[in-house]
Amino acid sequence: MSDLTTVIEVAGALSAAGGLGYAKVRAPRVFWSLAGLPVARVRFAATYRSTMDVCGLTVQPSRLRAFMVRNVARRPDVQPVPPKVRRVRGSSTGMRVTLRLPAGLEPADVAAASERLRHAWGVHSVHVVETKPGFVELRMTGYDVLRRVKMPRHLPRKVSGPLVVPVALREDGTAFVRDYQKIPHSLTLGANQSGKSMFQRNLITGLAKLPVGLIGIDCKRGVEHRGYAPRLSALAVTPDEASQLLEALVQEMEERFDTLSAHGVSDLWDLPAKARPVPLVVLVDEVAELFLVAVKKDEERRDRMVMHLVRLAQMARAVGIYLEICGQRFGSELGKGATMLRAQLTGRVVHRVNDKQTADMGLGDIAPDAVFAVTTIPPNRPGVAVAGDSSGGWSRIRTPELSAADAVATCHEYAHLTPDVPALAPFRPVVRTAPGSASPLGAPVTA
Repeated sequence: MSDLTTVIEVAGALSAAGGLGYAKVRAPRVFWSLAGLPVARVRFAATYRSTMDVCGLTVQPSRLRAFMVRNVARRPDVQPVPPKVRRVRGSSTGMRVTLRLPAGLEPADVAAASERLRHAWGVHSVHVVETKPGFVELRMTGYDVLRRVKMPRHLPRKVSGPLVVPVALREDGTAFVRDYQKIPHSLTLGANQSGKSMFQRNLITGLAKLPVGLIGIDCKRGVEHRGYAPRLSALAVTPDEASQLLEALVQEMEERFDTLSAHGVSDLWDLPAKARPVPLVVLVDEVAELFLVAVKKDEERRDRMVMHLVRLAQMARAVGIYLEICGQRFGSELGKGATMLRAQLTGRVVHRVNDKQTADMGLGDIAPDAVFAVTTIPPNRPGVAVAGDSSGGWSRIRTPELSAADAVATCHEYAHLTPDVPALAPFRPVVRTAPGSASPLGAPVTA
């Protein structure tokens, strides 16, 4: 009987070990929650002070503290002071630690030691984020969250607004969102098969659920945007149509400025709800098709389109018209006005590229440190990109897989939210019936 009991105990232990090993590979969230997080918390608590000391993240105490240690606590030695731990929180992807920095330390000092902290505590990565003056948050991830992307179920309360769209997952486990009120215009670059289309699908799927107007400019005869027609207020599939559509958008922008002036406000969101026009997001699939011309007679049309795009990028934010520009390259070689337009696109997302110059075009002017990160994106990880903005900050992101059929189905489902913008009525695409449906979807909604 004792032998049988021993066999059962050994078999149970081996089964548990095998289950954890399987979970580590196939279900990293489960493994981290069951084994990785408890071990990491114990290791962090046991080695925190010594780790901070060897990483150079301690400072000499103040004179008052030194006096109290020597004369009240009766200790002759006064040890350096590390950042004070305010809060430790675990999650299914990692662990977050809030630190209060002592006088003499700044967030950059902690960020410089992030790689050493990662190895000391045995986690996949450590990201340092300043939450408010004197406080930083260590965002630790227990495994590579970008290997299999799973978006958070809920966004933090501080990440909210009428035009906030979660698009991808950051490498620290948080959601990468497009907030058009904070970053109105954006540029997305990447080579073929790098994940640009997947990024656009996730973006359009999120926007389709919001009360906004979507405008597609796809000069590849609409192969990318045609399926989204039920949710589009306007669609241009040739350079001639794009030129006319951009001219109509500029006219719409000027009329909206007249509305702002009549109400004595300077921003769309300051208008009364009844007088507020619907926000518009302009999605340009391949911007090079608007710049490149084959014959000289098309140069006038090209210059006119570029002028309209630059005007929209410079002024349209105040009236609720936002630009999403997408392409493989975007530099001065495209022609006059390209650099001026790029300078107005605050948000930048760069996927895998074929050369360093393209990475410089996207991020070199706002986050030079991120250029090297772009050039190291492996080809077997489509959807991985580097996102930056004018603040100089950047992070790796990856969009979740989303098929074209699912994106089209979402546009059909939310076709009833498509606003009817009178100025764009001539460009409204023909709405086809959904598969298995006998009637057209998406009757226009007057905005």
